Amino acid sequence: MAKLKTPRGKLVRKFGENIFGNGKYDRLLNRKPYRPGQHGQARRRRPSNYGVQLHEKQKIKIMYGLLEKQFRAYFAKAEKIKGETGTNLMQLLERRLDNVVYRIGFASTRAQARQLVNHAHFLVNNSKVNIPSYLVKPGDKIKVRDRSKKLDVLLDSVSQIKGDLDLPWLELDKAKLTGTFIDIPAREDMGVIADEQLIVELYSK
Repeated sequence: MAKLKTPRGKLVRKFGENIFGNGKYDRLLNRKPYRPGQHGQARRRRPSNYGVQLHEKQKIKIMYGLLEKQFRAYFAKAEKIKGETGTNLMQLLERRLDNVVYRIGFASTRAQARQLVNHAHFLVNNSKVNIPSYLVKPGDKIKVRDRSKKLDVLLDSVSQIKGDLDLPWLELDKAKLTGTFIDIPAREDMGVIADEQLIVELYSK
């Protein structure tokens, strides 16, 4: 995952949205609903179309922890898939194993999920996979390895889940610490706070 030099709290305030999904950033935005820095509370200038498009691209890159080269590779792949390029792009990002681990609830952030995947704490269809960018397919089962089932960080994350997952394309068996990637999600089922069409317009220039 791309290393962030800017503190996450400042990035959340910059974008005005909790792009990392951690509840502490919701509390931060409630306390400080303005940009960081000396002039954070000053009235913002209206950004150009290019500025809006660039802002959205940066937001999604940081959200999924990608470098520019990686992000462009996903975009190029999305263009080759039948359908809307923007939706294809988001579906590819959501299919990353680190993202699926986060979405299922085995980790509290994508960064934490990536670290857990790197350390080989999960099996995909009973095979060890330690590649965060591995693309999960419909029907794949993601299981916590037996030796990892007592990890505090993992158990703490799962304990925060109340009831069923709110994403219809994923399923979780809390007792067995197993998740299932049911199907590639439709755009409206991803719950992503981004406008990928602006990125398509940016790269189409």
